[in-house]
Amino acid sequence: MTAPATPTANVTDPARVRLETISSGIARACADARRSPADITLIAVSKTQAADSIMPLIEAGHRVFGENRVQETASKWPPLRELVPDLELHLVGQLQSNKAEEAVRLFDVIHSLDRPSLLHALARAMDKVGRHLPCFIQVNLAGEEQKGGCAPAELPALLDAARLANVPVIGLMTVPPVDREPAPWFALLAKIADDHGLAGLSMGMSDDYPTAVRIGATHIRVGTALFGQRN
Repeated sequence: MTAPATPTANVTDPARVRLETISSGIARACADARRSPADITLIAVSKTQAADSIMPLIEAGHRVFGENRVQETASKWPPLRELVPDLELHLVGQLQSNKAEEAVRLFDVIHSLDRPSLLHALARAMDKVGRHLPCFIQVNLAGEEQKGGCAPAELPALLDAARLANVPVIGLMTVPPVDREPAPWFALLAKIADDHGLAGLSMGMSDDYPTAVRIGATHIRVGTALFGQRN
């Protein structure tokens, strides 16, 4: 896992202060759960953020970022990756099957595998490009129509199909319902993952990441708390 960066200088810089605040929150939650912060990957969700808003976090030492859209990533990140080759990009938004090959070329981890058609598109793209990216299967625990994710009942078949297609699945991802206590949803995802022998849990965002870490999150997706409110 990639541990959160720890700022070491210029502590008055807003990006460093925000990064330090999140890193400290992760450390406290890990202490409560008797976990190591090194086991948590902090994904800075930079969707809609311009490169000049992202660079301060990179300069503060952070290297793991998340984006929602393939097109935005293609226009924004290649120049940044030329400057800083060790950046790691996670696709945390929904993915159309016809964008699978471009996603495989751009990203290092995919968090939104949720249906057989996308699985087959990713399998073809990974074979063609020669990059078999680690994936999370997104699970729609509450059955919300407006959200992506497979139903829990569909998960076993999708996992079996992924193994046959040689698509690496390292864990599960979820977004709990808005304005509802997230802990039960995080606990349910953790149980389902454990039932299927999956160690990765992509869950928790700006408002609820300490709860997610205490319950077992391995990857948290934080945007607003690192970049401020979006325009």
